[in-house]
Amino acid sequence: MTPETPVDLIVTNGPIYTSNPANEWAEAFAVRSGRIVAVGDEGEIRALADAATEVIDLQGRLAMPGLVDVHAHLGLGGRQAAFELPLLPTDSPTEIFAKVREWKDRLQPGEWIIGGIVGSTVMDDITVADLLALDEAAGGHPVLLRDDSMHNRWVNSRALELMGVGPDTPDPEGGTYVRSETGELTGVLQELASPVAEAAAAASIEDTPERHAAAFRTAVKILNGYGVTAVQEAATMDYALETLAAMDSRGELTAHVVASMPSRPFIEPGTTGAELYDVGARHRTAHLHPDFSKYVLDGVPMTRTSAMLNPYVCSQAGHDPQHTGEPLWTLDELVQSLEDLVDRGLHAKLHATGDAAVRLILDAVEAVRASRGDGPLFQIAHVEYISDADLHRFAALGVVPDASPYIWFPSVIQESIAKQIPAETFEKSWPLRDLLLDGALVSGGSDWPCSAPTPDPWTGLETMVTRRNPDPAVEGELNAAQALDVRQAVAAFTRNPAAAMGLQDQAGMLRAGLSADFIILDRNIFSIDPGQIHGVQVQQTWFEGRLVHAAADQQVKTPA
Repeated sequence: MTPETPVDLIVTNGPIYTSNPANEWAEAFAVRSGRIVAVGDEGEIRALADAATEVIDLQGRLAMPGLVDVHAHLGLGGRQAAFELPLLPTDSPTEIFAKVREWKDRLQPGEWIIGGIVGSTVMDDITVADLLALDEAAGGHPVLLRDDSMHNRWVNSRALELMGVGPDTPDPEGGTYVRSETGELTGVLQELASPVAEAAAAASIEDTPERHAAAFRTAVKILNGYGVTAVQEAATMDYALETLAAMDSRGELTAHVVASMPSRPFIEPGTTGAELYDVGARHRTAHLHPDFSKYVLDGVPMTRTSAMLNPYVCSQAGHDPQHTGEPLWTLDELVQSLEDLVDRGLHAKLHATGDAAVRLILDAVEAVRASRGDGPLFQIAHVEYISDADLHRFAALGVVPDASPYIWFPSVIQESIAKQIPAETFEKSWPLRDLLLDGALVSGGSDWPCSAPTPDPWTGLETMVTRRNPDPAVEGELNAAQALDVRQAVAAFTRNPAAAMGLQDQAGMLRAGLSADFIILDRNIFSIDPGQIHGVQVQQTWFEGRLVHAAADQQVKTPA
């Protein structure tokens, strides 16, 4: 870049953290045509400007790359924010019933009440009496409430009726209609029973394409507001691919989105596998990258469906003392499927919450690396439990740990998990420091709308460092020896997930040649107490050199 080719804008007059290990800090950077063209000292950068160049004056504030979320559910999160009953995972059943009762008054007769998040501690103890109380609160409306894992649902009697589920209905393959000890339905749906409810609710909603568009616009706006400019959509259905591609054609997609298309039926009903991959190929755009498939290897520990190496705690009468959960794939099935996937030029995001499921994936990746080489990307979400014997295999096999600190900081979901997982395993939760020091590409994701009502990355980044809940009312630490420092945590929300998603040449750093995606913060996260990072406010978010979020009363540009 020379003075004869002036730049569109420059950013200066404040600390600039680039997240580039070769050049972590800079005084200024320059942008032209949506790309960063130079990063360096202020004098050099100002020499690239002319009278038409716009200058962003940081006024001493910190600028850094736009954040990257390696795991979010944009459709689910956007619909929840735009249309659905908001619940907190800390809400008690009484509080849930009150919110349902109030919400129904804004609906048309017979309209579904859809909402979340119901905390796992509530889902643990739902009874037939709770089902009857939910029926009363709903006043005849069908109800579908999602839990904090998004694997399970709680529905009422009217919803069960519309689903065609009665006392004698057999459980679907891979799912459970939970019953009481006397055989009565409680309304709790586990794993692949949940899509039955989702399908019944979706069938009642009119103008679905318009709702999808509103949901995804809402989701992207929320992400931009928190400083997120790249995201991996963790279970991308055909409607999501169509909606996101259409948004991009209209210039509305203000984030890089990597799609993860389910290999088998999962949270939502619809097309999966090879047929869905073909849909993805037809909807590739400049900012929509349908490059991954989503695999689900097990369930969640709260429902004892994670595949574990050691037996679960016998926390209730009738529990099998040898129960370890079962993986949903055999090794041979998984290897063959992954090889077929790689041959299509796709990568894999694999859900595994149990250490046995993690080992199964690592064994499969080892076989695929031997037959297909080092090119394909493999991510394991959520790496909550990993056998000590398997820790080194992540770096050795180039497998990305997709970590969800929003889930693991001491919270109601961990309270539920602790009832099921043996203490010696639970206390080793989320060994991120060991993985990182071994060379694994630790990457942070929100799993929004699971666990937390927003995809706030600053909460997740803080808890990677403190291993504590930012809310002092929730006491305790979780495996504090595995804490990261602030720079390591920032890498886990910038350059690491960008590389894990195949976007290392697009996002994750402030470096010449990359997309001009950057954020301006109200405080310097490198100089404050890490326990205050959750309070960060993003004052400006820029995507490809365009302002896509500004907090109130922010001066955005001044002449050069």
